[in-house]
Amino acid sequence: MERFMEDALQQARIANDLKEVPVGCVFVRGDTEDNEIIARGCNLVNETKNATRHVEFICIDQALDYARRNNVIPPEAIFSSVTVIVTVEPCIMCAAALIELGVKEIIYGCQNDRFGGCTVLGVAGLLSSCIPIRGGVRDTEAMELLKEFYKGENPSAPTPKPRQAKK
Repeated sequence: MERFMEDALQQARIANDLKEVPVGCVFVRGDTEDNEIIARGCNLVNETKNATRHVEFICIDQALDYARRNNVIPPEAIFSSVTVIVTVEPCIMCAAALIELGVKEIIYGCQNDRFGGCTVLGVAGLLSSCIPIRGGVRDTEAMELLKEFYKGENPSAPTPKPRQAKK
């Protein structure tokens, strides 16, 4: 799956160029010899002004489109054959969605110490899931992209409001 992480990292670089949080993802379907990328993307939260447009949801939509085009009935059945490869540990929202959809496996790069669905809250345990989840795949590269992004300014971030003094 290392070769697919390179594709996810490339998507993260695209996100960085778009001034999005640099997280990239690919959905890989198939067995070891017959793997096919059926979805790929990057965060589009700033571009769409929609806080739910994390890359995992972008890829979920693409996977459903793939299933419809290839007559997978029901379309949701596609997820049991999908390995999710994402550069940063899925947040709690995305981890819950992927687990509820029944993906085959989740592989991520670096940990998400603020919002991670494994690190901050063990979503898999809460949902009684035994889906394999593992991190640390090319984690240094993924973390470097995040560090580079957070050194700059996020043009879509709200303007900070001065705090009122307590009376």
